[in-house]
This record gives sequence, C-alpha cells and structure tokens, in this order.
Amino acid sequence: MNGTAVRWFAFLESNTTGTGREFCARARARGLRPVLLTRDAARYPYVTEDAVDTLELDTSDLDAVVSACRGLAEGAGLAGITSSSEYFVADAARAAARLGLPAADGDAIARCRSKDLQRAALAAHGVPVPAWTAVSDVAAAVRAADAVGHPVVLKPVSGSGSSGVRLCRDRAETEEWARVLFERATDERGNAVPARVLVEAAVDGPEFSVETFDGDVVTVVAKHTAPAPHFVETGHDIPAPLDAGASAELGDTALAALKALGLGWGAAHTEIRRSADGPVVIEVNPRLAGGMIPVAVRAATGTDLVDAVIARAAGLDTPPGVSVPEAGAGHAAVRFVIAAGEGRVKAVTGIREAGAAPGVVVAVPTAVVGRQVRITHSFQDRLGCVVATGSGTAQAATRAEQAAGLIGIELEEPATPEKGNGGR
Repeated sequence: MNGTAVRWFAFLESNTTGTGREFCARARARGLRPVLLTRDAARYPYVTEDAVDTLELDTSDLDAVVSACRGLAEGAGLAGITSSSEYFVADAARAAARLGLPAADGDAIARCRSKDLQRAALAAHGVPVPAWTAVSDVAAAVRAADAVGHPVVLKPVSGSGSSGVRLCRDRAETEEWARVLFERATDERGNAVPARVLVEAAVDGPEFSVETFDGDVVTVVAKHTAPAPHFVETGHDIPAPLDAGASAELGDTALAALKALGLGWGAAHTEIRRSADGPVVIEVNPRLAGGMIPVAVRAATGTDLVDAVIARAAGLDTPPGVSVPEAGAGHAAVRFVIAAGEGRVKAVTGIREAGAAPGVVVAVPTAVVGRQVRITHSFQDRLGCVVATGSGTAQAATRAEQAAGLIGIELEEPATPEKGNGGR
C-alpha cells in the first residue's frame, strides 16, 4: 500500500438522501475517501454533486462485494465498510469481517432483520413485545388476527420505513390488507418472492425510539406518526419530553433488547411504544436511525453519531462527542413535508426561505423536479425535511413546523395508479 494514498472507505448501497450524504461527508472529514458500491449510481443524486466515487456491481452478491472491496484494499487501502441501508447492513458487516476489518456480527444483524426471529428472541429473554404470529397466506393471517384479537397491525416480516405497515380493525380489513401484502411481495430487484407477514397486537401508547452506540444510550426520541391506519413518521423531538425515570425505563428496555439479540456493537435504533403496562419493543434496527434523526441528535446534544459510525467501522478513535457531548442547542425537532397528492414534481420552492428561518439547521427537499410522486403510506411520502433547534421542545417543534410549511412541492400530470399500491 502506498503510504501517501488516501485510504478508501466503502459504503454498500446506503440511504439515497439525508444521512447517506452525511456519511460520505464524515468519511472525508476523517481523511478517508468514500466510495459507494451500488447496483445503480443514478439512484444517488448526491454522488455527482459531491464527486463521490462509485463502483457498480451486483450488491446482492456478497462474494462480488468482497471481491470489489479486496481490490480497494490492495490499492490505496481500505479502512472500513458499512451501510446505512436496512437491506445491506448485514452484508456490509459480513464483508468487513471477511477482510479482517472492524464489524458487528453480520449473522446477528441478519436474524434481527427478520421480524419474526427478532420477536422470538426478545420474547425468549423476557423483553416485552406485542403478541404476534408470522403467517404465509391470507387465511392464516385472518386466523392469527382472530387469535390475537383486533385491532392488529400487519407488516412484512422483512421491511423498513413503514412500508406495508397497516392497522386493521376487523377481519375484513385484515383479509384485504394481507392479500395486498402477499400480492406485492418482491425482492430488491422487483422479482416476486414468497412472502411472510407479521400479525401483531396493536399497542396503544406514544411511540419513542432509543438511540444507542456500543451499548450506551445516547438519547430518547419522541416520534410523531400519521393518523391510523398507517404509521408514516411525520416528525421527531429530541430529546423526548419525558421525566428522567421514564427515559431511563425506555433506555433500559432498549439495552435489554440489544443484549437478547446479540447486538451492541456500534449504532442501533430501537422503536418502543410506552403502553399503560410499560414499554413494549416494536422493533430493533441494527443500524443508525434514518429520518434525519442523527442530524437532529447532533444539533441538540453535540453528539455526532454519523461520525461515530465511521470511526467505529474504520477502527479509529471514537469521537469524544459520543461519551462527552460538545455543546448543543439542547433541543431539536425534525418535521417532514408529506405528499398531499400524486403526480410529477414540476417545481420545488421555499428551500432557501426555510433554511433561513429561525433555528433551522437543515432544510432539504427529497423530491426533485421530474420525480413521479405516489402515495405509498411509507417513508417515500416524505418530500422534504427540516431540522430546527430551540430552547425547549415546543420552540424547536414550532420552528421546524413553520419552516417546513415554507417548502412547496408543485405537481403536474397525475401519476398512473399502480397495482398493489393501496388502491392509489
């Protein structure tokens, strides 16, 4: 290896917007050269804007990924491999381990990504989870819902970003939505695959997430979601406006879940509902949070979780901000611009005005001119994002909401309805 060359840092796919861009910037700030391993570089608008190197390959083929990374290592050198994508985080860890680079347990991550296996492991270790059953056909889904008791929540066993998640209040809704999920089941290339669906008891209570790093609680986040029957996240408040006892209870529950799943290396994002009977774990995500939560955490607390992930995967010193936060504003809020209709994006306005609004640290569109917008009741319905700070939860939230209201997404040419898109 040439000692004067800048070492590569590889990202296996990753988020196409938001923190995906942040990851590349933090790698550069660490003196590393980011390279995106992807099947389709055109999906990532920031790689051209930020001059990020790319390698196009079949990213679903672990051997191909390892071979590409080995080539990087034999050149200028490879510092680490990671991913911010739910779908590639396990293989990123496996590839890193094969090359002797720092990594979490890829098999533990893969088990965690299968919601039925995750639930079984949590329940076996006494971690509170909703009553649940995994099913493989519509009739079984209806029987499971009858056994659990309506209302129930149906979701794909493997998925993220609220995709396919729906509250079903009775047998008719359960049967209808189960049929949709089984008909639309595809792999990452769009090929039809056998589906498994989780049928779980609906848990009543406010929703939170616990952000952890190396087994330590960094912060607790209050989550805002769209009205039932869907669960699209519309915003976050950091830290959650809870007393110390409630925050500690949520944090302890998240740490117990990580231990049960054999996790705890690097970042994790654990979603919990606080029911009348106490915290109930909805899902553990063995990766850094999406939804601009890391940006808001940094703004509120000074802790840079994106940089911490890069440092951990590259075997570098973890930044002081993880254990001893730098000065932050104290409170931050994230609010999203949610699609109100369908069509092709004709214009995006108000970004500059939103960015200049009081307390705003980030105002970005996720919709670009020409994009076809469809209502999917998932993270894809979010067309813009604002992160704002404040002296308290209320001020940060108000600032973020007002700034988000300045962003306009003008649509034309209504999109053609697609089969399996919730009738839209």
